[in-house]
Amino acid sequence: MKTKKSIILASAMSVGLWLTSCNSQLDIKPVNSVATSQALTTAADLNALLVGAYDGLSSVNLYGGSLIRDGELFATVPTDGDVLWTGTFTGPQQIYTKNILVNNDQADVTWTNAYRTINICNTVLANLKLAATADQARMEGEAKFIRGSLYFELVRFYAKTWGDGDPNANLGVPIVTTPTVVLDANSNIPRSTVAAVYTQVLTDLTDAEAKLPASNSFFATKGAAGAQLSRVYLQKADYPNAANAANRVIASAAYQLVTIENVFDLREFQNGANTAETIFAVQMTDQDGINDLNTFYGSTEEGGRGDIEITENFLNQFAADDIRAQLFYQDGVGAIRTLKFVNQYGNIQVLRLGEMYLTRAEANFRAGTSVGVAPLVDINLIRARAGTTALTAVQLTLANILKERRLELAFEGTYIHDLKRTKSNVGTLPYNSPKLIFPIPLREITTNPALVQNPGY
Repeated sequence: MKTKKSIILASAMSVGLWLTSCNSQLDIKPVNSVATSQALTTAADLNALLVGAYDGLSSVNLYGGSLIRDGELFATVPTDGDVLWTGTFTGPQQIYTKNILVNNDQADVTWTNAYRTINICNTVLANLKLAATADQARMEGEAKFIRGSLYFELVRFYAKTWGDGDPNANLGVPIVTTPTVVLDANSNIPRSTVAAVYTQVLTDLTDAEAKLPASNSFFATKGAAGAQLSRVYLQKADYPNAANAANRVIASAAYQLVTIENVFDLREFQNGANTAETIFAVQMTDQDGINDLNTFYGSTEEGGRGDIEITENFLNQFAADDIRAQLFYQDGVGAIRTLKFVNQYGNIQVLRLGEMYLTRAEANFRAGTSVGVAPLVDINLIRARAGTTALTAVQLTLANILKERRLELAFEGTYIHDLKRTKSNVGTLPYNSPKLIFPIPLREITTNPALVQNPGY
């Protein structure tokens, strides 16, 4: 008899159980059928559930660490890469060496956490009537921002990249847009195509951008949805829409570049803070949350494990006058570390304004347009902030734009996706190697006969 349940199915129970943890008076039985009416009865319940979706999004296996960390481990090679993995955890080790097994525990928990959080979003969206009329559009936008963001990450990690073959034929991930409340054979959902997943992502994020306010404390905003849309369009090589989405964020004037030393929280052991450049960040305090990037990138002196070191190979890419090279240090044993994650309680920057200028520049350059400003202006704005010399029109090449992106966004999780969309090798591996894609978790394949495994596993 099978006793395990697919997370796409079992995530329904997490809604009830999460609410139980928030209110011990809610008597939710952990059974295969969870009545939503038992768990959600008031606007306060719905708001608490939406906060739970943010909590899921910020878990260490999503934007709280692994989605960003693994985007870098996938993109490097042990012999000549930008980072050196020295840790003992099996999951990240396999990603780093590109020898991922079908039962890789990191691929498993990233999938699990993502679908659990998506199910929370689905439950919020199905119960918006509980919210005050004035709050419904905002809450819908927030839930769709989270759901769209997670489907985007899932399709990038567990499926062939856009541009590798036919996205209308390539398998993506299962799309679930309604709460899963009954666990039975009818809930065995197959993988949708890559194109279908991207359509769902764009629908969610576009709707979120329309419904979210410009200001929303540290929760998702109109700018956050626009910034995420710019990433999606760039991944699809839809350069006009990528430039327009990034330009909307920039032109809103809701965000401003800050000095390079203030982009990241360089304090140690202090509660984190957003800056004027922050579009969306995972919030950390010494009372709640774990900055898992500090766990792996930080030295033991800062409360980390020191599992990821920066190589001289990467540092040598900076010009002598580039002050971004000062965002590194040697710890007590001589290992090179990045200061971006030096604060154990520093917020994790998921989307920030510097990326929007780089996206607008690249998209405009590729499309031969000047949405907002000419691409040279955007690139030189980022270079000026870094204290390095301006490029001339002759020097503005795609290679230099992509190098600027790498130096500016280093270790922020974008690298493997940039390599894939530009069809660049990872060491000797081609961009579309099956070794650069997660397996569908073994538990999912075992319990859901509708799922098809990725090639190579």
